[in-house]
Amino acid sequence: MAAFSPARIAVIQFAPQVGLEHCAGNVAKSVALARSAARAGASLIVLPELTNTGYSFVSRAEAYAHAEILEQGPSVQAWADLAEQYQVYLAAGFVEQDGLKLYDSAVLFGPSGLLGHYRKAHLEAQENLWCAPGNMGFPVFETPMGRIGLLMGCDIWFPEVPRLLAAQGADLICSLNNWVCTPPPLFDQADRCMANYLTMTAAHVNNVFIAAANRIGNERGKRFLGCSLIAGTNGWPIGEVASAEEQTIIYADIDLSSARSAACNALHGVPRDQRTDLYDVTLGYRLHGAMPR
Repeated sequence: MAAFSPARIAVIQFAPQVGLEHCAGNVAKSVALARSAARAGASLIVLPELTNTGYSFVSRAEAYAHAEILEQGPSVQAWADLAEQYQVYLAAGFVEQDGLKLYDSAVLFGPSGLLGHYRKAHLEAQENLWCAPGNMGFPVFETPMGRIGLLMGCDIWFPEVPRLLAAQGADLICSLNNWVCTPPPLFDQADRCMANYLTMTAAHVNNVFIAAANRIGNERGKRFLGCSLIAGTNGWPIGEVASAEEQTIIYADIDLSSARSAACNALHGVPRDQRTDLYDVTLGYRLHGAMPR
């Protein structure tokens, strides 16, 4: 496929439900919404964390029952088929089984199949009861439209994650989420949640686009916050921020290559001005070689 930069990004917000009886319906809904986005011209489609299963497992045994082996499960195959059929890129979340371990994982597909996957590094408290923290670092994937990184849920609360993805040259970060209730207030006067501001800040200070897909609805006593968005390299949302309760698809037409020349102004460009020579090696800067922007 020839390289291209202008792209239509689609972020899908909906309400998958936990329970084996819901899995087929969750997948069918995700595929139908992704198909709609592809027909609307989307080049890259981002679905929420745990797209096919819902989130609130009551036991490790239940999580195992929902798990799939990478490249072997029916959900993963359905997303791969859609990416191939419509010649798009698609990110989605699932419970990954690897031997006896479970991971909260994201996959990235392209027209020719699986580009790679990511295992969530920073777990929400209850996730520690059923899955292991990710152990594969923070990969960035080369595509014809630009370099794409992945993060999930609580990762956005740790500024090192988007910073390390940006240090590897990511132009866009796909953020797959099940943002759940945080300390009140849940929303400010603009009807935005805290994760919106963390996403916007990460985009701004790293000069990257971030496409953040969250879920909505209630599940086993948990409320999910919606508010999906696509943040530009200046941090501000491109177009609307999704509501807290409605199923929707939001779009942004962007040129990913512009992330490589983005700067706050002629004198102040945050990534350019990093003093990695002074930062502790434990932050990982010497392990993630910065790519030229």
